Amino acid sequence: MTNSLFINQVLLTFQAGFQEHRKDLSAVMITDKKYLWFGSDETSTIERLSLVEQDKFAEHKQFRVAEFISLPRPEDEEIDIEGLACDDDHLWFVGSHSYKRKKTKPDNSEQKNISRLAKIESEQNRYVLGRIPLVDGQLYKSYSHPKKPETQLIAAKLELTKDSNVLMAALMNDPHLGAFIQAQIPGKDNGFDIEGLAVHQGRIFLGLRGPVLRGWAIILEIELENSLPGLLTLRKIGIEKQKYKKHFVWLNGLGIRDLCWDGEDLLILAGPTMDLDGTVQVYRLKNGVNLQENVMNNPEFVQEIPHGTRNNRAEGMTLFSEIAGVPSLLVVYDSPAPDRLVDESGVLVDVFRLG
Repeated sequence: MTNSLFINQVLLTFQAGFQEHRKDLSAVMITDKKYLWFGSDETSTIERLSLVEQDKFAEHKQFRVAEFISLPRPEDEEIDIEGLACDDDHLWFVGSHSYKRKKTKPDNSEQKNISRLAKIESEQNRYVLGRIPLVDGQLYKSYSHPKKPETQLIAAKLELTKDSNVLMAALMNDPHLGAFIQAQIPGKDNGFDIEGLAVHQGRIFLGLRGPVLRGWAIILEIELENSLPGLLTLRKIGIEKQKYKKHFVWLNGLGIRDLCWDGEDLLILAGPTMDLDGTVQVYRLKNGVNLQENVMNNPEFVQEIPHGTRNNRAEGMTLFSEIAGVPSLLVVYDSPAPDRLVDESGVLVDVFRLG
């Protein structure tokens, strides 16, 4: 590790049954100074590790999303969780909302692989955006609010439609995003793909890996309200009283891979939209909790995050300052290099000083 801001590595130890999924961590969040929460882009579960030493998290506990929120498809079909956030005693999570193209396989004939590249799929579990009551490191289907006992916290999800959800229906005719959704362009082909989530006082910010429009990335902002028990719908917001806002951010042509708060600033992990090795950078959008409408945002560059060759692709970040003792970020990777894998169930992730 040659990055001058590198501090140290932290060992994550999962249960043996999670061995393969330690290689596809796609979201991370810290709570209560001691719990690390993870999403994987290949499962329909949320993982929690506990701080056991200064540089080690273990005591893996797995939570099945289907225990708290009904899924449109069986839980063996992935949600493709790409973002986690915490707000007002709820853990929020979001699926990618993306189409996917079949991968080629080295054992297939060329003709069969060419045929696979023509196949595009949409999986309903990917369109889940939900919240689950989170109290003292535990998830609950319902729970009395710790500070307002008369208020009941209830697990809920954004209303689904036949094929997706009400957000995608609202975006279908959007002048910037609608064409990508209607054309069913896969996420890794610069199609619509949610990969970042941040929530502040009920305002939900969704960072798009794609599409990137002439170098400009997009953050969607929405607010939700109860429609039926366990269901949420879009509230009309902003000057134009629409069901969403769009914020354009200049990330030097990169898409958004994760979002997290640093006080009132919004930190953005930015990386390539396509399935390739490339620059990964962190940006700071100052006063991100109060983004103005109809403004082109130019966040300040903070630092680069190293990447490998077909490996070590930064997918998630969370503030780590209270544990590290200095302003810092913990970064997790998709496709970790072999030297990050420890024994049968461990993986090393990095801590960087926050420049």
